[in-house]
Order: sequence, then structure tokens, then C-alpha cells
Amino acid sequence: MSGNSRLCVAVHVLTWMALDRRDPATVATSQRIAVSVNTNPVVIRRCLGQLREAGLVQSRRGAGAGWHLAREPESITLLDTYLAVGDDEPLFALHTSPPSDSCPIGFGIQPALRQVFGRLDEAVRRELATTTIADMLRDVLAQQPATA
Repeated sequence: MSGNSRLCVAVHVLTWMALDRRDPATVATSQRIAVSVNTNPVVIRRCLGQLREAGLVQSRRGAGAGWHLAREPESITLLDTYLAVGDDEPLFALHTSPPSDSCPIGFGIQPALRQVFGRLDEAVRRELATTTIADMLRDVLAQQPATA
């Protein structure tokens, strides 16, 4: 699964769990979440494991077994989520093989791109840090059709 997909799935999972918090009798399970994400529960369990390692979710065993947020949705940013799912790869990659040093463009393209890509990465991280799971839940619920 690509890095962008992992982030998307993780945000979906956390937003689902934030919604579940509104009803204490509701339990988030990998099966229920997988239906919403339209993926295999194994993908969700893998994601939940990463989110647990980052301290964003906890599991409950026994009666009422399932998953819940370990922190308030207002305190979990999309940057926290991004970092939790291992998206530490750069957003943009340089050539897989070094360009020709004997070419004036090949010689200097990677250092020039590294600077631009570094600024882009920082801008994305700053933006992700401004949005929380609570914001996502609010925005998702605002998309629901109005009921009569």
C-alpha cells in the first residue's frame, strides 16, 4: 500500500473511532471499520497496530472487545497520524540512479530538487499539524445529506 493510502486509511480509522466515542455502547472492530474503508480487515489490523505503537489507539479485550482512541480526537493531528503509519519517506523522490555528473543539469539537479522537496515536505507537515481528527469528523459529518 502506498504511503498516501496508508495515511488515508489511518485517518479513516481514527475518524471512525472518534464517531464511535459518541456512543459508549459502540465498539470499533477491525471488521466494522474494514467495511467502511472497503478493504480487508487485515489491512485495518495492521494499521491499528501502527496506531497503537504511536499511542493513538488502545485495544480492549474480553467483553466489549475492540478498539478505541487513546487520546481525545482534538489532540490527534493528521501529522501524528502521518508519523504513526510510517510515512517517513519523502513526498517526492529523486532519481533512482544518479544523473550524469558530466552534464551541467545532471550535476546540479539533485541538490536543487532536494532544497525544493525539503521545503515542500516542511509545508505539508505544517499543514497536517493544523488539522485534528475532531476536525475531520466535523468535516465528514458536514458532508452528510440533510434529513427531512
